[in-house]
Amino acid sequence: MTRRILAAVALACALATLALGLVYAGGRSPGPLDVVPTAGLGHGLLSALVLPTEPYVLLPAIAVIAGTCLYRRRPADALLAVLSPAIAVALTTWVLKPLFDREKDATLVYPSGHTVSLVAVLVVLVLLARRKTAAAAFGVVLLACATAGLTGLGYHYLTDVAGGTFFGTAVVTGLRAVTPRRAPARSAG
Repeated sequence: MTRRILAAVALACALATLALGLVYAGGRSPGPLDVVPTAGLGHGLLSALVLPTEPYVLLPAIAVIAGTCLYRRRPADALLAVLSPAIAVALTTWVLKPLFDREKDATLVYPSGHTVSLVAVLVVLVLLARRKTAAAAFGVVLLACATAGLTGLGYHYLTDVAGGTFFGTAVVTGLRAVTPRRAPARSAG
């Protein structure tokens, strides 16, 4: 993707995060978009669906992505893989959640930090993958499963997950847009 496209995606997603957050700022009650039908899914299955959002799953994934980038002599990509999720989660936790002040069970929930961390890693994976369509399809399925788990267990409203998706995407695409990339090496043959 070109820097302009990445910057446009980052801006659009940041604005979507802001707009959705303003609708539900200050702890407003859930809206019609927050109802997700997960009644038929048991607690064990819902807990399993949330696993990809957990740090003990995401941190090794980040390490593998960064390690692969370093092995391929792509240090800027390794840095993106490590810093993007860290920056996204830090901004979510210390800036956005207090700013929007949406609570559920006395916990700040907008945007979903679980979702921000998962989406940040997935967007990095899509940007760096050779088979982008397959990586994107994998990401969509994983995000749909995590959404069912997060909402079904009552951790988040659907709009929290949507806000987390927008913000995780905004951070990674924004950082990728401003990250210098070296040109591919020319063939000697």
